[in-house]
Amino acid sequence: MMETGNVSFYDELLDAAAVERDGFMAIPVIARACAQGVSRAAYVDYLSQAYHHVRQTCPLLALAASRCGARDAAYREALFDYIAEERGHEAWILEDIAALGGDARGVRDGAPRLPCHLMVAYAHYAVAFVSPYAMLGMVHVLEGMSVAMAQRAASSIAARVGVGADGGGFRYLSSHGGLDVEHVAFFQRLVDQIDGIEEREAIVATARVIYRLYGDVFREVAGRHEELSDAA
Repeated sequence: MMETGNVSFYDELLDAAAVERDGFMAIPVIARACAQGVSRAAYVDYLSQAYHHVRQTCPLLALAASRCGARDAAYREALFDYIAEERGHEAWILEDIAALGGDARGVRDGAPRLPCHLMVAYAHYAVAFVSPYAMLGMVHVLEGMSVAMAQRAASSIAARVGVGADGGGFRYLSSHGGLDVEHVAFFQRLVDQIDGIEEREAIVATARVIYRLYGDVFREVAGRHEELSDAA
């Protein structure tokens, strides 16, 4: 059981998931993408998997809202705000894929590969059967990592493929990094209002698992590209 005190829950969450976060950031392909970029093919492949988890964001948020009880009114309203902010982001990814010469229709009509599928499936399980607050564990990982990586990765990858980061193919990555700075501040204020022990434990447990599963998405993409064979 987590202890409460003068330290904010947001800080407790950062500390509780520090091992998993450090493990995620140590994945070789992530460091390479931020520092050196990756090929157009590898980037489009990453976007193809990002599409499948981003398109589930609003359904997951709605599922969490549907599981809120009478005492969760403030949390439910925050989830509605998240839905309004996240709606349509998966379309940006398809536009980026098309701009880079990828098969956007094939991605849209296709299915995620196993690591992405497992991450989304776990999130649905956690929200539906553990706690609606588990959704915040996933939000913490995906938005926090966007702030940490997205802008640097967009610039490095754009330089590698020979286009500007503000040009076609980078709307999702560039915009997501910028938007999530505000989202993380909103997230911090939200979680610091949560004082239930079970709710807090659900957030931490989910964050720890999502760090691992999200990392597997990147490892799998790296393993499919010879240039990244030493970064899987």
